[in-house]
Amino acid sequence: MTSVTWAQVLAWRMRRQYLERPADESVSQIARRLAGVQAQVASSAELGVAIRQAAPERGAVSRALLDERTLVKTWAVRGTLHLLPADEAAAYLALCGTVRNWEKPVWQRNFGATPADLEAIAEAARNALADGSALTREELTTAVVEETGSRHLAEVLGSGYGPLLKPLAWWGVLCHGPSQGTRVTFTSPERWLPGWTGLPPVEEAARTVIRAFLGAHGPATPDMFDNWLMRKLNRKRNVKNWFAATEDELSTVEVDGVQMYVLREHLDELLAVEPTSSVRLLGAFDQYVLGAGTSATYLVPAERRKEVSRAAGWISPVILHEGRVAGVWEAEDGDVTVIPFEDVPAAPLKDEVRRLVPLLS
Repeated sequence: MTSVTWAQVLAWRMRRQYLERPADESVSQIARRLAGVQAQVASSAELGVAIRQAAPERGAVSRALLDERTLVKTWAVRGTLHLLPADEAAAYLALCGTVRNWEKPVWQRNFGATPADLEAIAEAARNALADGSALTREELTTAVVEETGSRHLAEVLGSGYGPLLKPLAWWGVLCHGPSQGTRVTFTSPERWLPGWTGLPPVEEAARTVIRAFLGAHGPATPDMFDNWLMRKLNRKRNVKNWFAATEDELSTVEVDGVQMYVLREHLDELLAVEPTSSVRLLGAFDQYVLGAGTSATYLVPAERRKEVSRAAGWISPVILHEGRVAGVWEAEDGDVTVIPFEDVPAAPLKDEVRRLVPLLS
């Protein structure tokens, strides 16, 4: 079996993710290449896109979401908000929905809702949004209560709406619409997104998402994919079957003694890539880190994980050297403070700080 080193893998991922050399690509094309951009923190998502563009434009993410509608913001992988290319979003949602965590007793105890409650909320929300309305959480809750007559649903939606609306996002009932000041709204993807045709069959969705994941974060094992997708909540048999159904597009390589999959069309490029010596600064929650996960010791030194993966799920901005996390950084009042974990070449680090600062304002 063909073998590659982690140094080659990381160099290839950096090229694929437009980190080695920023690209002349649109916001939606970058989101497509990265298999989505996590958007729990809007500014981090915008920075994640901008550092990959040769000529970043202020407001480009907002235009792609609201004017062009080539992007959609919704709950997706790992139950977190993501920017997804509009024409592939349904595949991500269909695959996320296979986890069916709302059927588990512990989920029902934690959030006070049953699968029947979710079905009722979904039906009422679908009706409320059928005319293309964009409703705030409060307005959506009112609509659900008026249709169902259930005070119980008002209580569960009022106490913690996120976990209850995520399944609705995965079912294609709602996505994020235009904000009203600081308040988010929800709208129907069927009405909001040009060309929306509903959720594809799971096997078709899996092929789309596996291709996207391996194209940005490969080579990888099914277990790595499962960890990225829904923190290993899917049945291993299902994940195995998804990869088997995509087998005609995959090749295998050995990385550090472990057999992994790569898209066949990328194999020659991967084998030919040379390790990188570059220095790059990535923002918080960057896809390069999230694709591997902070427990990946080939990327994040085990003894430094707590400095990267911090309290309350915060993923720090990081310094990359040779494709590995070599430190963290922070910004305040336009000044960037770097905190290396190891020796990082001073000149390229200084150049990278200089490139980053205008993108922070």
